[in-house]
Amino acid sequence: MAKEEEEKKIIIDEDWKHEAQREKEVLAAQEEKEKKEEETEGPKRGGPLPEGSFSALVSMLATQTLFALGFLQVKGEEEREPDLDLARYNVDLLHTLEEKTKGNLTAEEQQLLKNTLSELRMGYVSVANQLSPKQ
Repeated sequence: MAKEEEEKKIIIDEDWKHEAQREKEVLAAQEEKEKKEEETEGPKRGGPLPEGSFSALVSMLATQTLFALGFLQVKGEEEREPDLDLARYNVDLLHTLEEKTKGNLTAEEQQLLKNTLSELRMGYVSVANQLSPKQ
């Protein structure tokens, strides 16, 4: 039985040890380099931007409107009063987009724009009604 235990011992040669140590050093150097880059460049962003599309444009303008109305807030920033002028401007941009693209949109794009405008207009009226007694 003692012989079997001796045979089961794992034999690690010096070359393997040196290779493992070298890999650790390479990984540590890579981590140090990435840490320095992050300190100088700031945190890495989430990769390449998606391809531009009509729905992305509508979404961007809708998001700006939601921020202006106060429905969206940036985490860590203090809450701001709704900016009805900016919200109205973004809704008007979407309306202009609707008018200028009439007859050139797919059914899905047309429905997206129509629904987005409807929701944003209702949100605008809701916020405007809440603010009017204060003013």
